[in-house]
Amino acid sequence: MNISYKLCIQMFSNKKFNRFIVLGFLVLILLVLASISFGSSETSFQEVWDYIFHHTNATVGNILWYVRIPRTIATILCGSALAVAGLLFQSALNNALASAGTIGVNSGAGLFVVLGAILFPGVFVAKSIFAFAGSLLAAILIFFIARKNVSKSTIVMAGVAISSLLTAFSDTLITLYPDTVMDKSTFFIGGFAHVQSVSLPFIGFVVIVCLIASYVLATRMNVLMLGDEMANSLGLPVVRTRYMLIFIGAILAACSVSVGGILSFVGLLVPHMMRSLLGNDHRYLLPATLLVGAILVLGCDLLARLVFAPFEIPVGIFLSFLGSPFFLWLILSRCKRLQV
Repeated sequence: MNISYKLCIQMFSNKKFNRFIVLGFLVLILLVLASISFGSSETSFQEVWDYIFHHTNATVGNILWYVRIPRTIATILCGSALAVAGLLFQSALNNALASAGTIGVNSGAGLFVVLGAILFPGVFVAKSIFAFAGSLLAAILIFFIARKNVSKSTIVMAGVAISSLLTAFSDTLITLYPDTVMDKSTFFIGGFAHVQSVSLPFIGFVVIVCLIASYVLATRMNVLMLGDEMANSLGLPVVRTRYMLIFIGAILAACSVSVGGILSFVGLLVPHMMRSLLGNDHRYLLPATLLVGAILVLGCDLLARLVFAPFEIPVGIFLSFLGSPFFLWLILSRCKRLQV
């Protein structure tokens, strides 16, 4: 408790960080208000706020409580979870390209979602449970590889291989059972059109616990950045710390996948943005990454609802439009540095 208190005091002593967090919270609040006020339905802004203050229209109330508010909460949880998971993977493996997608966590979730749809057709809760199990299974495979004490780059390459293998299994099952998996495209692109509020309390609790655990490990992540030999000489249990970071990241990614499907690029885009703005100190990176991840996914989800209203496209499409150019820039910049 004393260590956590000192970390909080040090964190809020950074004026640049404080200004960034205050601005970020203001943006997030505005997006939350917009998210519950606007949508693809024909409910007007005035009707929404009349219900909030006067409970005038039961239909508007149903839209708020069963659609917009759960969806807003889900986007915030998924955005913060995916962004922090990406930061944890990158810190654990010391690789800028590490994320839930590149090490196979998302593919594991996708495979098990297809299995859930085949084994329990029509049971929506099965998708969340199986996605959670698939993400953790992929993480266990990564643990097994890491146990061999191979290099960090080898772990990432193995993750790419595992991801391709799990995706091949998913495609095979979809080919054999095309009518069973009806919402496969929405899931694999990522979206929040069918969020169920029943699953949010448990998912929210797990995400919050993992985010707190991540922040407690912030100092260890700073030491891990110095390299394995230096970290060992400073008394850091490197292997155990790396396992803990990968495990927490896998749980965060599993929570996100079980709610919003496979959302691309959040875990790559946000940590790099925050490093360029705030530096490499994880005491500042973690809360900033959490906040911007929530803002990014919530903002893209709002665009997905409004741009082609009353039609809606999956939020993953907007994230891909944002993330793909950034990913290409990241690869090209790394190639230039290697050539120098």
